[in-house]
Amino acid sequence: MRHAFDPELAAALAMSPEVDISDLAAARAAQAAELAGTVERADSTGVTVGLLRVPGPDGAELALRTYRPQDARGPLPLLYTMHGGGFVLGSPDVDHDENLEFCRELKAFVVSVDYRLAPEHRYPAALEDCWTGLSALVGRSAELGLAPDRIALRGDSAGAGLAAGLAMLARDRGGPRIRLQQLHSPALDDRLETPSAREFTDTPIWNRHSAHLSWEAYLGTGVPGGAAVDRLAAPGRASAADLAGLPPAHVTVMQFDPLRDEGIDYARALLAAGVPTELHVLPGTFHGSGMVVHAAVVQRAHAEAVAVLRRALGR
Repeated sequence: MRHAFDPELAAALAMSPEVDISDLAAARAAQAAELAGTVERADSTGVTVGLLRVPGPDGAELALRTYRPQDARGPLPLLYTMHGGGFVLGSPDVDHDENLEFCRELKAFVVSVDYRLAPEHRYPAALEDCWTGLSALVGRSAELGLAPDRIALRGDSAGAGLAAGLAMLARDRGGPRIRLQQLHSPALDDRLETPSAREFTDTPIWNRHSAHLSWEAYLGTGVPGGAAVDRLAAPGRASAADLAGLPPAHVTVMQFDPLRDEGIDYARALLAAGVPTELHVLPGTFHGSGMVVHAAVVQRAHAEAVAVLRRALGR
């Protein structure tokens, strides 16, 4: 099927790597090799990149990559980020360049959580890792020079699904108070019943088949689509009562993405529950378009994300 991709994005597709998680070991190795060079070439001007290890929920250590602006004085707001990768791929390397930019532009302490991956660690491992990391940061806010009342969550794809679940978890467990949940191309609904989930079987980077494999890995074989899936695993299943009282949301979806409509539906459900919500549909885009950093539509989306975060974090 031919799609009316943005011309700048279409030109970059020929150089974009294929993502095939049916061979997970090969996909992980290929991604790690590609990201190693990206991280090595990253411009860290004005940012001190560090590593914080905290006790994880399973007794092992949980790694948090930290980004501290060198020219900002505290207490600093916190941007807590969760990378994408279909719950089965990735590490803080995925969003390293973007997190450096957020740190510089927001003058905020940015943290990327290295959560456990499926299928070795199924739900709720990744979400509990995200909660544990956030709780540890808030508990050490004085030591780290953070403002625990100025926190935003940001995630991309599966990471956005985790961010949405974490926003609910923070509310249900009595804090911390989150000022914004920023959800970019969110993976929210294991049922894959929306029009976009049914239509986009041939889209680049991510398609219906990849989404199905992703949910099977995260929830367990035969579990996705069933009645017993938890709303914290798939926030698209949440009722209006589940969504009431959540922090404001900023949701961005791609036009030619199987996840498009579940993001739109979630934004509408948040609005119906009284949650202040902004929704943006980026024309001509596909899942993962953000990697084409020179494209005007991508730069516009990044500028919008920064503006919304700056407002939420009091910057």
